[in-house]
Amino acid sequence: MAENPRDPIFDPFVPRRYLRNRHAMTLAGNFLPRKNNLPSPEECLYRVDADTQVLCHCHWQADSERRPTVIIVHGLEGSSLSQYVIGNSAKAWDARMNVVRMNMRSCGGTGKLTPTLYHSGLSGDVGAVLRAVIEQRKISRVGLIGYSMGGNLVLKLAGELGADAPAELKAVAAVSPAADLAASADAMHMGGNRIYEWKFLLSLMRTYEGKRKLFPDTYKRVGRFPTTIREFDDVITARYCGFESAQDYYTRSGAYRVIENIALPTLVIHATDDPFIRLLPETRAKIVANPHIMLLETPHGGHCAFLAQPNGYDGRWAERQIMHFFQHHGMI
Repeated sequence: MAENPRDPIFDPFVPRRYLRNRHAMTLAGNFLPRKNNLPSPEECLYRVDADTQVLCHCHWQADSERRPTVIIVHGLEGSSLSQYVIGNSAKAWDARMNVVRMNMRSCGGTGKLTPTLYHSGLSGDVGAVLRAVIEQRKISRVGLIGYSMGGNLVLKLAGELGADAPAELKAVAAVSPAADLAASADAMHMGGNRIYEWKFLLSLMRTYEGKRKLFPDTYKRVGRFPTTIREFDDVITARYCGFESAQDYYTRSGAYRVIENIALPTLVIHATDDPFIRLLPETRAKIVANPHIMLLETPHGGHCAFLAQPNGYDGRWAERQIMHFFQHHGMI
């Protein structure tokens, strides 16, 4: 069912002073450091495909089998070291949860672990890590958290699993999820959003060049630097990841196609002033109509930021609501 920030299990969102502007909120959320009280991680390699492993940084409680576990998935060009991953991990660790900080394939300096590229449709990789954690660690309660691209991935996985989701998977949370990939990619090319588009393009091309050096027989030099995210996805993502075009990639990879099939407790947090993530009316209608999904949609919050006044906590409102949600569903 659709929920709002006045629901009793959630706190109302009041933007931090001077951060009602979407860009100021987004940039502050990205650059202000979070508390990190995590112990040194165990580096765990999980096989997600015949020729692909992904690296996860894992933090296990002393009685790990008895504790719930959260798997956190980063956004585009992020990694297990992204600030929002660290912030959620610290809160989960303080709540006596095991934490698995997942790097998508090729991310976090792991290009050598796979000959393939990552993209927004690889929900199967998250599913493979989920199954491995359950089977290898004998975990009975697992939750998924995803931000932006990672939000699309966890929602897509939950929708694909539907009523057949493993009993151990208890809850899913997605913050600023890129469920409508085409609309969000095109929005990044509009007006003031170009600064984000260029940031992503520069990073994506660095990642691609690193991959090309590792696998020169597979990846070829790009004739000219892509000037839009859609162009990048046309000339690189589609070409090397098995799609006909960027539009085909967006259509087949967006969680919007399966979101109505989600059958386990799911939280979606989205700000209507997000600079470039677009939640289309049809997708919003599917979310609202699904009794398993709670939608927290706020007028302010930017992209993945949601900085509130630090009244008794660090002001990372979205992270706090995820912990409330997990507690409400027996994860804590």
